[in-house]
Amino acid sequence: MKLAVLEALNAERAARRPTLLVTELGSGRQRVVRPAEIAGDPLAEPLTEALRTGRSRLVEAGNERLFLTVQVPSPRLVITGAVHISQALAPMAASAGFTVIIIDPRTAFATPERFPAIDLRAEWPDVVLPELRLDAFTAFAALTHDSKIDDPALVEALARECFYVGALGSRKTHAARLERLAAQGLAREALARIHAPIGLDIGAVSPAEIAVSILGEVIADLRRRAPARERAA
Repeated sequence: MKLAVLEALNAERAARRPTLLVTELGSGRQRVVRPAEIAGDPLAEPLTEALRTGRSRLVEAGNERLFLTVQVPSPRLVITGAVHISQALAPMAASAGFTVIIIDPRTAFATPERFPAIDLRAEWPDVVLPELRLDAFTAFAALTHDSKIDDPALVEALARECFYVGALGSRKTHAARLERLAAQGLAREALARIHAPIGLDIGAVSPAEIAVSILGEVIADLRRRAPARERAA
């Protein structure tokens, strides 16, 4: 691999941007293709499909055999609320391949003892979220039941096109939340993206069961709809 190609791939990886590497198996020539460049590429159709699925693949174009290597950011799950649901959700999500970050300024809840081996930020979301740079490969879950913590984070998650945005609370609670966010200028179309009540409807009762329902809904959005990859393309 030429140094220029490696540097380009590393730069895109560091910026958490999806990228494809096209390798001509006969000649060994390689080129980097970014999502914005796919439409004008002679391999537009297979490149689009590879990016949508996140799977590298072998393709043929004329007499040429090429390998498409897909480089997509690892999925993240950002949670506001160091609560009982988060205690069950964080290790499950980490086991499923998500990088998990929990934000909660309430230091009585946000303790390493309650969340071992988890990236825990005992700060306000408006301090933490800008440095995290939420993106289309990030899922966000608001679990505190405290509007001072959850609302600013929901605004940021919607603005950054997180592939999943969910919020804990009853339909009545969510209706009041929508009114607050609409009063801040958020469009109804954006607010409609919030999954609330959060999680799949599996009749969950305990914190652990609710965590299962949330993770299932997150994975469904990531794998079935692949919204992050489609928006990135």
